[in-house]
Amino acid sequence: MTSHASTAADPVALCARPGADLPAAVHTVHRALVSDGRVGVDEGPTVARRLVRLAERYGNHPFTPLEEARRMLDVDRASFGRLLGLFGRVPELRHAVENGPAGKYWQNTLLPLERRGVFDAALAHKPAFPYVVGLYPGPSCMFRCHFCVRVTGARYDPSALESGNAMFASVIDEIPAGNPYAMYFSGGLEPLTNPGLGALSSRAAARGLRPTVYTNSFALTERTLDRQPGVWDLHAVRTSLYGLNDEEYEETTGKRAAFGRVRANLRRFQQLRSERESPIRLGLSYIVLPGRVHRLLDLVDFIADLNEAAPDRPVDFLNVREDYSGREDGRLFEAERAELQEGLLAFEEAVSRRTPTLNIDYGYALHSLKTGADAELLRIRPGTMRRSAHPQVSVQVDLLGDVYLYREAGFPDLTGADRYVAGRVGPGTSLTEVVERFVDDGRLIAPHAGDEYFMDGFDQVVAARLNQLEADVVAGWEDARGFLR
Repeated sequence: MTSHASTAADPVALCARPGADLPAAVHTVHRALVSDGRVGVDEGPTVARRLVRLAERYGNHPFTPLEEARRMLDVDRASFGRLLGLFGRVPELRHAVENGPAGKYWQNTLLPLERRGVFDAALAHKPAFPYVVGLYPGPSCMFRCHFCVRVTGARYDPSALESGNAMFASVIDEIPAGNPYAMYFSGGLEPLTNPGLGALSSRAAARGLRPTVYTNSFALTERTLDRQPGVWDLHAVRTSLYGLNDEEYEETTGKRAAFGRVRANLRRFQQLRSERESPIRLGLSYIVLPGRVHRLLDLVDFIADLNEAAPDRPVDFLNVREDYSGREDGRLFEAERAELQEGLLAFEEAVSRRTPTLNIDYGYALHSLKTGADAELLRIRPGTMRRSAHPQVSVQVDLLGDVYLYREAGFPDLTGADRYVAGRVGPGTSLTEVVERFVDDGRLIAPHAGDEYFMDGFDQVVAARLNQLEADVVAGWEDARGFLR
């Protein structure tokens, strides 16, 4: 088989999806393997059937250890090793995995990190500069969101700004070349409350970095942009939406009239970036809450309204996530599944009519749901958290220079979060040195109940992948670890 056959009509390329024509996929794989002389005629159907089952498995459950997959197929080690080799010779099977219900795990996270060799250092417990560094520059936040883990009233003393921004500048300066997306600004607290954000953005851009700021955009005013022109050097502004009217915003954030201000800020930002012909990208993040999938149509109206402010510079991207899967087992109820699927179809139809240039990322679970599979989010628990964490992959640095191992731990005064501080960047201590000391000293953190909430979705995926890879190595499958590389 050749890679050009990997099309939407190819039964092999679709074999990991619900409703796939599995007999046709098996027949196609069998015919290709036999014609190439890779398997005998008599064994062809059995081998092809097992290869398709592997594509099904890893297209839906990407974190399956190889030994578990071997037992699923009920074959000996030699036969399984041969199957793995044959799988890699059929490009359409790989396509099926990468574009299956769990495809976003592979496409967005696992394979990009594999291509960079990021997991190797973590598995070997060797120091390496983090692949991604989050800078958390905000000293405060104007919202009190009910879902946020932030301690009410917690903030950094304004006296920390000068030294903190100098520290952030030093971190930016030590980021290795070759990965333009190696850092971002987020929080923690609201990044735009730091008056030095623009200068830090310019410094990053001068080094060839393309950072995104994750913001609520309440402070994304024309006055802020005038005072901090370096904000225009960002690669992107990604705004988290907490509703689509003032009532929803106040219910979520505790701040009156916040939605109107955010909308006005974004409309003016649209106009300004058009006038300046700035390449900066504008995107939004929106969470679908239970019972509110119908609000997706109002979201399209909201984005279309922003586009009217600058017709030549429409909103670039939208990240849609769901909060339905917050069940103990991470699974949806059948009624909720149907509700979401119906709502997403109506949403996509509205987008195609009103905001056709919008790039939409549905994330892990919603992508799975869109293919017709059950939406099931990954669940890491204290028992499966890695005691060595993964600082070679990602760390977060707050205004004090504290280096947090997980993305949801970087909030001031958050109970238990200090156990996930690898060290502190400051005069005489670089981020490189903090990571080296943490790894070389063999520091291990025993998770407490609830510590998994310090991990965001990315952290959970990385932990699950490392657990999978480690299991493969222990089982003697090091050469084929992780199934796809």
